[in-house]
Amino acid sequence: MQPLRIDILTLFPEMFGPILGTSIPKRASEKGLVEYHLTNLRDFASDAHRSVDDRPFGGGPGMVMMAPVVVEAVETIQQRDPRPPTLILLSPQGRVLDQALAQELAAKPRLLLVAGHYEGFDERISQVLSPLEVSIGDFVLSGGELAAMVLVDAVVRLLPGALGHEAGAEDESFAGGLLEHPQYTRPREFRGLAVPPVLLSGDHSRIARWRQEQRQQRTAQRRQDLWQRYQKDTQPAGHEAGEESTESEQRP
Repeated sequence: MQPLRIDILTLFPEMFGPILGTSIPKRASEKGLVEYHLTNLRDFASDAHRSVDDRPFGGGPGMVMMAPVVVEAVETIQQRDPRPPTLILLSPQGRVLDQALAQELAAKPRLLLVAGHYEGFDERISQVLSPLEVSIGDFVLSGGELAAMVLVDAVVRLLPGALGHEAGAEDESFAGGLLEHPQYTRPREFRGLAVPPVLLSGDHSRIARWRQEQRQQRTAQRRQDLWQRYQKDTQPAGHEAGEESTESEQRP
């Protein structure tokens, strides 16, 4: 099976070295699970100054990424591998990156990420290329490079074999719609706080039940949005809100 190919189009390729060359992204590459290809957007500038941005029409602050440069760069990179890439534009206006989207992208054969900078992209870039626009949250960064790094890490760790433990990603936060259960390691007691006895019991079925209960409790306490979605997704077919309370009222 071919490795996942990730092309990254950016003005600052040097920013990616420390991330892609460390920890799981590095090990996944060494195992042949993924390959990274970085391309500088300025390589596609047509003037002597290697310009990639210009002032916005209509006035306003900042500079805007130019459509001819970005479109030519994307179309050129698309031809570097016979597999058509899933084109992703990192943008605060895009679909918010979550675990479900990371899993979708991890199943693709090839990704092409475009990390913008300055005030944003000329709208015609999206109109011509029809990319998937992705955001990592409701805040603004100086550029799309950090967002691209977050996306790469979230995706690569889901590749089979990347974590080294087959069940590694199954128990993490957001897997199955819940936050992760509490984790403990040595020592057994620290400043009066002891490891829950069930984790020392050796009874794997009890441990699994405890962890699932903890995941549910923690999600309900910390992320009501996730908890409500989880309840909706796991509600038995035909069960309506309030049905249980009505039934209890009818008992003698």
